[in-house]
Amino acid sequence: MSLKNSLKFDSSGLIPAIIQDIQTKDVLMVAYMNLESLGKTLETGMTHFFSRSRKKLWLKGETSGHFQLVKEIRIDCDADAILVKVHQKGKACHTGHRSCFYRLLKNSKKRQKKPT
Repeated sequence: MSLKNSLKFDSSGLIPAIIQDIQTKDVLMVAYMNLESLGKTLETGMTHFFSRSRKKLWLKGETSGHFQLVKEIRIDCDADAILVKVHQKGKACHTGHRSCFYRLLKNSKKRQKKPT
């Protein structure tokens, strides 16, 4: 089965890609892939994404040197998102943080009541 037929790309031809460090299990970032960037990722073993703002493909690390070496790609149960497990070289976030998820939403650590 082809990638195009096995995955559910949105109406813009994109699919969300959650990037996770294969060793620490930290979620590093979320980006979008189209069929071409996913193909380049599979071909090269380095993450390629589609920039929605610039409307073009980009190789993660091509300007920063902070590449992501792909170790495994998983498809979610609905086939509308992918999980890319990587070995991160350097920082994942353009702000200089290791992960894009470095900020805590205020009061989100409060103890939650169990559903009844």
